[in-house]
Amino acid sequence: MDDTGASRLVFASMPPRQALADEVYSRLRTLIMESSIPPGQRINIEDVARQLDVSPTPVRESLARLESDGLVDKLPLKGYRTTELLGREAIDELYELRLLLEPHTAARAAARMTSNGAARLRAEMSAASASSEYSSYQELSSHDVRLHDLVFELAGNETIRQAYTRTHCHLHIFRLSYRGTFGAHTLDEHRRLVDAVSAGDELGAERAMREHVEASRVRVVSEFPAQ
Repeated sequence: MDDTGASRLVFASMPPRQALADEVYSRLRTLIMESSIPPGQRINIEDVARQLDVSPTPVRESLARLESDGLVDKLPLKGYRTTELLGREAIDELYELRLLLEPHTAARAAARMTSNGAARLRAEMSAASASSEYSSYQELSSHDVRLHDLVFELAGNETIRQAYTRTHCHLHIFRLSYRGTFGAHTLDEHRRLVDAVSAGDELGAERAMREHVEASRVRVVSEFPAQ
């Protein structure tokens, strides 16, 4: 930890002639999503730039994008820090939003299903099932993000997809901080969802997604101390 109170980050060397802003953004976002940079941690622009051997400009650009994602806050005269974990009320509100968006989206994806879309869903599910030992929580959590994003993509509404992506970032961080919310039950729910969407079963897809989101909310809320 340096004299500013910011933790020192460790990055691999940057590849030459790459889109530096995109690369810095991707690496910082991954560190935040995996809680390698913990919630509420200050990010020192100059320190990051030195470690990446880049100017501060792409770091600032990346942090501005992360602020738009809701993953960092800009502090007046102090730079940036990662956002805090969400509280119980905010989690309830986000799940309310998910229940408004996702069951309808799953039904729409089923209605628009193609053989290629079904193959992509099954491939994602097969890859996740191969990691049944859950040796890496991050891998399972990343599968969850990819699957839900794929359903939104197949539904064909990019505006809703992007809105969901921004809110799901917070839930992803929350899950990484409270490790009890994933397990075989998650993959079982995903399999039922994939089966229904792939088959073009609109009512079944809507029901499977609703049941999955409601079960997820119960698991996440159970991590909060009794109020």
